[in-house]
Amino acid sequence: MKHLTEMVEQHKRGNSNGIYAVCSAHPLVLEAAIRYAHSHQTPLLIEATSNQVDQFGGYTGMTPADFHAFVCRLAESLGFPTSQLILGGDHLGPNRWQNLPAEQAMANADDLIKSYVSAGFKKIHLDCSMSCEDDPVPLTDAIVAGRAARLANIAEATCREQFGESDLVYVIGTEVPVPGGAHETLTELAVTTPDAARATLEAHRHAFEKEGLSDIWPRIIGLVVQPGVEFDHAHVCDYQPQKAVALSKMVEAYDTLVFEAHSTDYQTPQALRQLVNDHFAILKVGPALTFALREALFSLAAIEEELLPAKASSGLRHVLENVMLDRPEYWQSHYHGDGNARRLARGYSYSDRVRYYWPDSQIDDAFARLVRNLADEPVPLPLISQYLPLQYSKVREGALKSTPRELIIDHIQDILQQYHAACEGVTTQNA
Repeated sequence: MKHLTEMVEQHKRGNSNGIYAVCSAHPLVLEAAIRYAHSHQTPLLIEATSNQVDQFGGYTGMTPADFHAFVCRLAESLGFPTSQLILGGDHLGPNRWQNLPAEQAMANADDLIKSYVSAGFKKIHLDCSMSCEDDPVPLTDAIVAGRAARLANIAEATCREQFGESDLVYVIGTEVPVPGGAHETLTELAVTTPDAARATLEAHRHAFEKEGLSDIWPRIIGLVVQPGVEFDHAHVCDYQPQKAVALSKMVEAYDTLVFEAHSTDYQTPQALRQLVNDHFAILKVGPALTFALREALFSLAAIEEELLPAKASSGLRHVLENVMLDRPEYWQSHYHGDGNARRLARGYSYSDRVRYYWPDSQIDDAFARLVRNLADEPVPLPLISQYLPLQYSKVREGALKSTPRELIIDHIQDILQQYHAACEGVTTQNA
C-alpha cells in the first residue's frame, strides 16, 4: 500500500511526518473526515474495528464488504478520489470470540481476516493479544506471534487469490490497549520498555519465518506499544515524552518500522505533535470523533429546546437516554457508581459508549427530526455563540454555513484538524 509505505520511508528519512487513522463507522464522522482530507488534498486512512464490522455484521450490521462499499460510495459522492482512500482493519483476531475455546475463536478469526482482505482492506492490524476461554493469562509473546503469523498467512493467500499479488501492510504488537478506552479508572500507565518491544518483534519475526513469510517483513510497518497515553471515562493520561525516550530511540534501528499509537483520543495538540516526532507516526482516533459528534448534537438539541415547544421538539436527549436504559448491554459493565454517576457517564463519558446507539432507529428518527426542525430557518447567531462558540466565529466570518449539518461536520473537523497538524511533518536539518 504505497501511501503507507511512502509515509514510513519519509519518516525514516528524517521528516517528522505521520498519518492518522479514523476509527469510526458513523456516516457523519466519515463525511467530516472525507471532506477534510479532500479540502487538504491528503490521503485518508479509515479503519473498521473487529467489534464494529465482521463477517457476521458486528454491532454496525455491516460486513467488511458492506463497509468498504459504503465508504467508497460516500467518497465518490463527495468527489474524493478512491485512489486516495486507505481502508484498514483494526484489532483483527479472536477479540470478538474470547469466550470461546482458542481453536474455535481462531477459526472465526481466520474467516474474519479472509473477509477483510477479500473486501479490499489493505492495512491489517493483527491482534491476537487476548486470551480465549482455555488459554493461559496472559498469553506469551510466542503464542500471540504464532497466531498472528497464522492470520498473516491467510491474508497473503487471500490477497494473491483475489488480486493477483499482495500489497498488504501489517501492524503487529502484544501491548495493545483495549479497543475504545480503558474500563477502569486510570492514574498513570507504564510505558513499554525497549526490551519488551524488541522481544515482541523477534517473536513475530521467528513466527513469520516458520510460516514461510520472511519476505513480507518490510511490509510490517507498525508496532503497537504503550507510549503512556490512554483515557478512561473521565480522565486522560497525557503523553509524557521524557518517559518514552528509550522506547522512541529503539525503533530507529528498524528501517521499515514506526510505532502505531492507539487511544490517542483527547490528547492535546502539542502531545499529538510530540508523539509523531517521537516515531509514533500512526495515530489512531475514534471515540474523540464520536464524542465531538455527540457534543454538537447535544448543543443543537439545546438550541432546539430554546426555539420550539416541547411537543414539537425531537427530544433527542430523552430518546437517547431511554434507549440506553432499555438496552444497557453496551454501557452497563463499563459505568459504575450511583444512579446520577451512571447517568452522567451515559451522556458525557470520554469512553463515549453512546456511539454504539446512534444506529438505533428511534435515535436516528429523533436525529432526523432535530435536523429538520433547525433547517427550516437559520439558527440564530446568539444561540450558536452560546452552544457552539468555535463554530460561531466561523459563521460570523462567512466561512461556515449555519445549517445543522454543517455545524456538526465542522465541530468534528476541529478534532481532525489537530491530527492533521500533528501529522503534517517538517523536514529536519539532517534529512
